[in-house]
Amino acid sequence: MIEALHFEFMRNAIIAGCFASLICGVIGTFVVVNRLVFLTGGIAHASYGGIGIAFFFGIPYMLGTLSFSLLAAMLMTAVVLKSKYRADTFIGIIWAVGMATGIVLLDKTPGYNVNLMSYLFGSILAVPNEDIWWMIGLSVITVFSACFLYRDLLAISYDDEFARLRGVSVNLIYFLFIGLISVSIVIIIRVVGLILVIALLTIPPYIAEKYARSLAIMMALSTMLAILFNLTGLWLAYTFNLTSGATIILVAAAGFFLSMGMDAFLKKKQTDIP
Repeated sequence: MIEALHFEFMRNAIIAGCFASLICGVIGTFVVVNRLVFLTGGIAHASYGGIGIAFFFGIPYMLGTLSFSLLAAMLMTAVVLKSKYRADTFIGIIWAVGMATGIVLLDKTPGYNVNLMSYLFGSILAVPNEDIWWMIGLSVITVFSACFLYRDLLAISYDDEFARLRGVSVNLIYFLFIGLISVSIVIIIRVVGLILVIALLTIPPYIAEKYARSLAIMMALSTMLAILFNLTGLWLAYTFNLTSGATIILVAAAGFFLSMGMDAFLKKKQTDIP
């Protein structure tokens, strides 16, 4: 792996992976604790509609994708806050319509054949410097938002009704953070792909939740686990000539199952103690 650092594309991949891990570690903690994984998956898949709009109408990728993704995210959030028991149906509809719209528009884009696989698994080994700067800026915004709203996020995450009684603007913070999730997905999806975004937003926080005693520690541990999965996946992809995005996902999945296995072993060991 050391010799791979002589290549600029590998250095960029490592930098991009670390910043993506930081963003997903912080935001993913909020997603997992508040049981918003399905909503996040809906936003990620619906963003395909924005990709199709951007290429079909010839507008900048960031403008088209971000506008559509934010619109879909705000609609989903409004439904979740108003009717949590029926939200999954609406999210599923937006999820499917967004993806279908994007694929049809990409099919009809004149003179341009878009490789959908690149948006599913990303191209982390071909990250341009511009995207790295976008991710650095987003990392700063994400960390600042988490620090500034930490007490409110903590209250909402563990008891939103109590947070309302304390005067916390629960709905406003939900919309702000879901908007931040949407922006993060749009920026990261082009680098690491849709599937890896969902994996980084869910697997590291899920593992970290078992061992963290506070929301802040969970965010930090999630970030470190995501970085570990990224670096390990990149090393395996480079060593065995594999697709980097898919390899990182498999490494994260292995970490997930290893964590579950350790939990089951420890519980069994405790029950065996007389």
